[in-house]
Parts: sequence; C-alpha cells; structure tokens
Amino acid sequence: MAIYADYRGLPASARGASVALGNFDGLHAGHREVMEAARKGGHGRFAVATFEPPPRAYFRPSDPPFRIFRPERRNQTILNAGADIVFELPFNGEMAAMTDEGFVRSVLVEGLGVAHVSVGFDFRFGRGRMGHAQRLASLGRALGFGVTIVEEVEKLGAKASSTAIRQALMAGEPEAAAEILGSWWVADGIVESGEQNGRSLGFPTANLHLGELIHPKHGVYAVRARIDRQGDWLDGVANFGRTPTTGVRDPLLETHIFDFDGDLYGKWLEVQVISYLRPELKFATLDELVDAMTEDAKNARQRLANL
Repeated sequence: MAIYADYRGLPASARGASVALGNFDGLHAGHREVMEAARKGGHGRFAVATFEPPPRAYFRPSDPPFRIFRPERRNQTILNAGADIVFELPFNGEMAAMTDEGFVRSVLVEGLGVAHVSVGFDFRFGRGRMGHAQRLASLGRALGFGVTIVEEVEKLGAKASSTAIRQALMAGEPEAAAEILGSWWVADGIVESGEQNGRSLGFPTANLHLGELIHPKHGVYAVRARIDRQGDWLDGVANFGRTPTTGVRDPLLETHIFDFDGDLYGKWLEVQVISYLRPELKFATLDELVDAMTEDAKNARQRLANL
C-alpha cells in the first residue's frame, strides 16, 4: 500500500491501476460503490485518486470548515477498504486551469497511466467544471481506457452524499450521519492544554480544536474516545462550543472520559460523536454548571449503555 502526493514522476509500480476518482470525503456508501467499480474494472492494482486540497477549499477559502475526515483518516480508511494506492492530486492554479481534456491527458493518461477509471454519476472536472461523467467516458474511449459511471446510491431514502453527512452533523443528528457514513463520525486531533476549568470542577477534559473539520452543532454529546489510535474505545461525554459560562472563546471539543485518570496532553485523540444530549447553555453560577455536567454524564452513560 502506498500514498503519492502527485501524479508526476511516479514509479512504474504506481502506474496502470484501475482508479476510483473523486473527492471521497467521508467514504460513504456512494464512495464505496465507486471504489468497488474500480476494483472490478481493473486487472490487478486498484487505486483511489482524490484532490488535496479539495477544490472547494481552493476556490472558496473563506468557507466555514467542511471536511468530514482529515486527509490522514481519509487515506487510511481508503487503504483499509482494500485500495493498493492513494493518489492525492495537488489541486492548485495549474490544475484549476486545465480543460477537461487537458486533465484527462495530463493527469490520468500521462501521469497515472490509468487502465480504468470509475466515477460517480455527478462527477465534474476541468476548468469551470466543464467536464462531466459522460464526457470522461467519451475521452476514455478515445484515449484507450475504460470508464464506469456509478449511479446514485440512496441511504435512508435520500442520496448518500458528503453534503447530507455535513447537514446531519450541523443539525445535531450524529446518528443520521453515521447511517450514511456506515460508522460513527470521528473528530480527531492532538490534545491541547486548556484553561483547566473542567479539572477544577471535577470533570477533567481533553481539548481538541477541530480546525478544518466540520463543526457539529454546539452542545453536549455522548461520545467514545480512543487514545493514540490503539486500545479500547472509552465511554465519555463531550461539549463542543464556546463555553459561555466560563468565558466565550473559539469553538473547542472538550471530552471527559469516564473513569480515566491520565495525562493526555500531546496525544492523538479520536472521539466518536454518538448522540446529541442538549444544546450548549450559559449558567448563572458554577454550581449550576456542575449540576448540569453531572446530569450530562449520567445521561451519556445511559445512552451509551443502550447502544
């Protein structure tokens, strides 16, 4: 298994694969169908080609955070699903200016040397999104590679899409997001030192800035956490928001792991966001806040025990 950050200068071992092409943020059922089509369409190696950064981030850098997965999680999930290779195609001014035919010739044929390409029915490419799936199929016939177009995949009666996952998370519906994803959504990152407010109140927390990850609805969640990508998932409760009671600041995911006593600073923490318990509130006193946190922990334990 290998990851390449360009389409140029590839070794012979990385060329000639059957390639699933798209953004692959979230790896939902539709993405997996595109990947399966690439697996079936090839004769040996199966690869996934995605864009880094995503075109949306390049064209609309001031948009709110929208990534469902960080690149590392996306890539590892792709490899875990059976791909031999991940190509992170650098999306920059040069690629943005390519015509649809220029992209196919320069990136897919000359760069990746594709044997076969699979895409979703709504895939667009080339300058100004001029190219579409049928155009790719036509170019493939002319340039000597096969193309499979995967039709719309439904989940819960609606199109399986990254947009639907984002909408569910922003609405405080992590269960709905998990149905589309096929697993719990995970917020991850390096644990940072915080203001120590949780510890002083009897609820020490591990703090994560989500950065480029999608920001879920502000509030309290039942969660499970894993430390340094290994070991068991541990039950807990988390708040995502600005903590208005103790002082408004940038949104932060603060996770309290039940029955855990250890130093997490500097460690990589994964947090499965499982169930929304209540909105973030401002309390008049710290005693009221502690009472609410105690009730949150009780409710989170009950919710997780019933899964």
